[in-house]
Amino acid sequence: MFDKILIANRGEIALRVLRACHELGIKTVVVHSEADRDTKYVKLSDESVCIGPPPAAHSYLHIPAIIAAAEVTRAQAIHPGYGFLSENAHFSQCVEESGFVFIGPRADTIRLMGDKVSAKQAMIAAGVPCVPGSDGALPDNDKAVLKIAAKIGYPLLIKAAAGGGGRGMRVVRHADELLAAIQTTQREAEAAFGNGSVYLEQYLPAPRHIEIQILADEHGNAVHLGERDCSLQRRHQKVIEEAPAPGISAAQRKKIGEACADACRRIGYRGAGTFEFLYQDGKFYFIEMNTRVQVEHPVTEMITGIDIVQEQIRVAAGLPLRFRQQDIHFRGHAMECRLNAEHAFSFRPSPGCIEHYHPAGGPGIRIDSHIYQGYQVPPHYDSMIGKLIAYGDDRAQAMARMRGALRELAISGIDTNLPLHQLLLSDPGVIAGSTSIHYLEQWLATRQQSAQG
Repeated sequence: MFDKILIANRGEIALRVLRACHELGIKTVVVHSEADRDTKYVKLSDESVCIGPPPAAHSYLHIPAIIAAAEVTRAQAIHPGYGFLSENAHFSQCVEESGFVFIGPRADTIRLMGDKVSAKQAMIAAGVPCVPGSDGALPDNDKAVLKIAAKIGYPLLIKAAAGGGGRGMRVVRHADELLAAIQTTQREAEAAFGNGSVYLEQYLPAPRHIEIQILADEHGNAVHLGERDCSLQRRHQKVIEEAPAPGISAAQRKKIGEACADACRRIGYRGAGTFEFLYQDGKFYFIEMNTRVQVEHPVTEMITGIDIVQEQIRVAAGLPLRFRQQDIHFRGHAMECRLNAEHAFSFRPSPGCIEHYHPAGGPGIRIDSHIYQGYQVPPHYDSMIGKLIAYGDDRAQAMARMRGALRELAISGIDTNLPLHQLLLSDPGVIAGSTSIHYLEQWLATRQQSAQG
């Protein structure tokens, strides 16, 4: 096991990783920007290193500064958290070539799964069901593209091969719109990702977003930890997640979970990862793999009793998984609400000082957050300031506990999305567990029309 790990991230995930390390008896080094100098996790870490000014490009995305911090503190491994450099193959390679262990997959695996075209081809070869679409990146031939599109059938989704976070996607409903839309998406993809390649997929009108959590080691072992439903999204950004997914049977879970674990063994995957699917009419369609720990990992931890971050660390140290698939049992239900420093309905960011903070508590309630009374939310980063998780014996109890926790949680001095969560947890569609990935956008549009009317 490692003696010292450097945490190359900020916010709640930096604190989450720090806690996992300390529980394992591992010393921590936290890197931080000037804006994060007074954060809770910096104070709790064994060592800290300021790596630059507030802008992420000059701090959390500055690879030489992170590597130098690991060198001067003599850390043995680097945990990237999520976001920032967590799925950057070049960073992973730099870490390994500098003599440190990257707590995540190898660089070649990140490259394989980070390109959506090569990822889809790898999953087809592994027998994982995929959305019908083009065999690879679209050719530079208009007639050939139109022929491919006609074979798939409209409506279509144009997707950037290197896209992520909902960027680099465009829906096309008619053939006369296709070529212009492809050119626009290619330009956007080149500007955003440095890769203008795009491909086509069948557009599913009302799917749910279901994802499978996996863990794999270097010894050929891979397991799945069940599924999560992440269908409540705004602009492809998840708002509420839960596990297990409503309406997914044990047989469906077993079949798709085993397919994902087998795919991990085939590609030599190492660490924690998530297979993301669209689910419609009882069928799963692979869309992408996240080669890191997910924001919503706590709901899986709650129903399995497995600490995913600690398992990431153990696997990176070369240890085998401590359990087999038959050892994993799913108990109860868990939900997570993402807490953001933003106006609940305009979604305008709200940085500033938290004047009052009272966390929720009670049976089954967990809060993953780095904030405290007097904390200054910086304007430079993502608006998420924490996650509220509720666990119950079943979905009804988990929802009831979440409603109580949302009433009890108090944050003042800044705007938060607490009112949005409170309304959603009383919405009939959300209560029924029948929401598609378009539900929240439609719900918000209806609410805005009512307010204007």
